[in-house]
Amino acid sequence: MNYMINKIVAIQGNHPSKLNPVSDTSIFLGNEIQNKNYKIFYYEPKDLSIIKSKVIAKGFFIKFNYAKKKFFKILKKCSLDLTKCKFILIRQDPPFNLEYISTTYILDTIRHKVKILNNPTSIRNVSEKLYSARYQKYMPSTIFTKNIDEIKKFFKKNSSVILKPIHSYSGNDIHLLIKFDSKVINSFIKKHDHIMLQKFLPKISKGDKRVFIINGKVCGAISRIPKKGSILSNMSKGAIPINIKLSKHENKISRLIAKDLKKENIFFAGIDFIDQKLNGDINVTSPTGLKTHFDLSGINLAKIFWKELKA
Repeated sequence: MNYMINKIVAIQGNHPSKLNPVSDTSIFLGNEIQNKNYKIFYYEPKDLSIIKSKVIAKGFFIKFNYAKKKFFKILKKCSLDLTKCKFILIRQDPPFNLEYISTTYILDTIRHKVKILNNPTSIRNVSEKLYSARYQKYMPSTIFTKNIDEIKKFFKKNSSVILKPIHSYSGNDIHLLIKFDSKVINSFIKKHDHIMLQKFLPKISKGDKRVFIINGKVCGAISRIPKKGSILSNMSKGAIPINIKLSKHENKISRLIAKDLKKENIFFAGIDFIDQKLNGDINVTSPTGLKTHFDLSGINLAKIFWKELKA
């Protein structure tokens, strides 16, 4: 298999067998670029190495096909010098841990030779939750802390509070507390260190809004309505997506954040609103929802993604 240099897109992600083709954005982006005669090389973060000063990934060339029940076919397993790629997409689940940090440092060594999305330095610096601290005037009342006295004060002001780990993803480990409970909070801090506490917005039952930002532009949005009895609007947690438009207020805030993220070298991001308020998750590692947006609206943002990259 002789693949032309610069006609290869590498995807760093969770193994394709763990992905859901009905909703997965990585497959949607990969499928689109395949149509432009690019070859897709796929590898997991654990298979990234520096060998003799070269960044090498052990993985496989892959072909996606939505028409088949098994939506991917592994064409050839091999190791690849990633500087032979035109683009590398960082698309793994984003728990911010030491493996995550190590892979950003490894990819940093070739970011001047290959276009990496999102930029590894930038995703290391733009913490998915802490970055939102600069937009607190647009958010529900929020603190980031592990200090129990500060937490107690916060509970006195807010009757119901959402606890979120700072470095998790996909609605995992999110709790609603309707009263201060030192036992629960101390065990949460022990597990997660610094945490995010946010005033609960009951209108989450009507859904949140996920906004797609590509290259500094607000490109579209969907709403996700939690399943009955849940406060989680993640589709992985059973939320139902619907097509929506942004309000003037949401659009204004989205454009402001899009502009800031472009300055930070973030090409593709997802931000969320609940009841007209930014919920503080700035998704920069592996934003999702493009396939769902296409299914609901008929608008293919994967085309815009690659067009903005001049692929």
